[in-house]
Amino acid sequence: QVQLVESGGGLVQAGGSLRLSCAASGRTFSSYVMAWFRQAPGKEREFAAAISRSGANTYYADSVKGRFTISKDGAKNTVYLQMNSLKPEDTAVYYCAAGMKMFRIGVREYDLWGQGTQVTVSS
Repeated sequence: QVQLVESGGGLVQAGGSLRLSCAASGRTFSSYVMAWFRQAPGKEREFAAAISRSGANTYYADSVKGRFTISKDGAKNTVYLQMNSLKPEDTAVYYCAAGMKMFRIGVREYDLWGQGTQVTVSS
């Protein structure tokens, strides 16, 4: 069983950048499609980005496309989310997730979740 631990969240001014990390334990890390979701206060959890098992394919929500980049380091069992040009509306708890199918944006499509890391963007 893979366990996921996010880090890298914090407080940043609008226009700034942050890089989130998701460290995965377990030997089956490479078997999963990895994704980032986010949940703002009072809102449902929403898809942000996903990366395929090989890392060759990525997929983004329209709201983050062009600003966020998802990547992975198989040797370190870690997935990253580089967030640039941050906006106050990006404020949310960001969750790392693992699933079996690419191009899936539904919460129920993912089997494993981290505990989340808070990102706050001030205006």
